[in-house]
Amino acid sequence: MPNIKPISDLRNYTEVLKEVDDASRVYLTRNGHGEYGILTMAEIDELDRYKAAYKLFAKLRHAEERAEKEGWIDSDTLEKELGVHKD
Repeated sequence: MPNIKPISDLRNYTEVLKEVDDASRVYLTRNGHGEYGILTMAEIDELDRYKAAYKLFAKLRHAEERAEKEGWIDSDTLEKELGVHKD
């Protein structure tokens, strides 16, 4: 069950922060509407990893769609484009 508190509870922020852990976020409301969430640094790091992975997969999907539409290039052309020389 979500831990929802009015933002005014931050007057006693040490008590509010004691309720935050990896399994439990604290959501703060302002005038009865959700406004903020308090997360642990571990949760923020995990969200950042998911966000980076999502962006990577989106770029890969876009590149694959473009390659299907415009055609794939062979390895020799790729190496020439990248300026990589075979040994």
